[in-house]
Amino acid sequence: MKKNIYNKVLVGVFSFLLPLSSFLFVSCDSKLDIEKHGNMGSMDTYYTTDENINSATASLYLSVRSNYFTWYFLKNLLSDDVWCGGGQRGDNGEMEKLNEYNFDSNHGSIEGVYSGLYSIIYNANLIIGMTEGDTPVMKRAINEAKVFRAWAHFELVTLWGTAPKVDHLLAPDEYRQSNGTPAETWDFIEQDLTEAINSGTLPSKSGVNDQETGIRVTKEFAHALLGKAYLFQGKYSEAATMLENVISSGKYALYDGEYDAQFHAAANNNCESLFELQKRLDTEQIWTQMDMVYIMQGWRSDKLKYTGEASTTLATGTYGFLNPRKSLYDAFVEWEGADGYRLNKTIMTYQQIQDYGVTISGSNAVYGNEGYFFWKTQSYKDDCVTDMSFFQAGQYIDLKIMRYAEVLLMAAEANLQVGNNGKALEYINLIRTRAKEEPLASVTLNDIKTEKRLELCCEAIRYQDLIRWGDAKSVMGNQGKEVPAFTTDGVQWNWQNTTYGFQDKNMLLPIPLKELELNPNMTQNTGW
Repeated sequence: MKKNIYNKVLVGVFSFLLPLSSFLFVSCDSKLDIEKHGNMGSMDTYYTTDENINSATASLYLSVRSNYFTWYFLKNLLSDDVWCGGGQRGDNGEMEKLNEYNFDSNHGSIEGVYSGLYSIIYNANLIIGMTEGDTPVMKRAINEAKVFRAWAHFELVTLWGTAPKVDHLLAPDEYRQSNGTPAETWDFIEQDLTEAINSGTLPSKSGVNDQETGIRVTKEFAHALLGKAYLFQGKYSEAATMLENVISSGKYALYDGEYDAQFHAAANNNCESLFELQKRLDTEQIWTQMDMVYIMQGWRSDKLKYTGEASTTLATGTYGFLNPRKSLYDAFVEWEGADGYRLNKTIMTYQQIQDYGVTISGSNAVYGNEGYFFWKTQSYKDDCVTDMSFFQAGQYIDLKIMRYAEVLLMAAEANLQVGNNGKALEYINLIRTRAKEEPLASVTLNDIKTEKRLELCCEAIRYQDLIRWGDAKSVMGNQGKEVPAFTTDGVQWNWQNTTYGFQDKNMLLPIPLKELELNPNMTQNTGW
């Protein structure tokens, strides 16, 4: 089977629903390709054939992928894992504002994620509301759409709280929705995921090594999302039960190769993947698949000199955003020691990158850096469709939404909260064993919080955890007060802010100013 759900061009009247970039994702050998035969008919008749439903489903998947970059960076920048980084102060001022907590309601990334999530919901509602027929293809597409609609609402309710619930295609007189309530949105998320799970239309992998079925939404991914929704609401018993469905299925396992290898293209769709957005090793499609996720995170190569193994292995032409904070490195050291296996597969010190063949060039300063460099998000030349050292944006590393490690740690937390300490200990120790750490003899919530921070750092997860745990203000109250740069002489703190840090109002993101200007029925979240 080809990864053909991701390689579509929509034709005819439906094409206006896609962003322009979506037209570029074409594969001539895709089973979902549709030949153009003139006018494809009106929207009212479009959703009546399996062929067109497959095309609409491809559009939905592409809408998720097209929003991934902004979604991923927003949540990581708001966490305490990373410095914004870049070439110098002001290289990306809007990202700096997020990272330092001096943003307001008129922020491009906040607006981009907010509107992008509603774009996903709209594409899902088209399939759910317009499909006429009950073929297996149609039934599966409707329930995949419900999963994505639930995922988008999960992000909206956990980030904005009062964002409106949109459960159908809106009529023109419904466009100006008023604020939603978290309780209604959570109920709707549960409803969508429960219906999708019980539909019998979502497939399950055939086994732990099945790399084909999981390139699309599976029943177990829906179970995991529902378990996560229950966990965030404090419904711990329900969360434990739902997450156990994933674990007991035997369809997933922790990646058993080198820890860092799972974050590279060679391990796309490995046994640990619950869901990831697909990329292709295809030189003819390099520009149609281009995104900025990995070029932005790779080390700031114009400030560095590469020699030896580093010069032949690492992708250069990268921009140095999302650098690990010393506090994250110190948390690793405290938990597993400076020689910790997982630590050294996740973060490198400046001494370690020097030993590998990378040094700061001349008198350069590496902005937004305390002398630590992410290894898990640094791409190799082998991860690139073709090596473009001038602009390394052509990686084919799949974009991860959820992996099995997160399922185990959520299950550990849920079980601990209901008093099932044995299960909690079992699941956290699976993570620790893979990290080559001694198993714990007992487990606390703080153990799970620490293990989750280290295992899933820079994976767009921690920010929402800090909010729901009530830890955000104590952890990030001073974030952004000062900003570092790293040189061969050490860390310099040349930049200070007078407005900074997580405050009470940051428990929810602001409703974007544009939304308030266009919709008089919306009110702003408290404090903004």
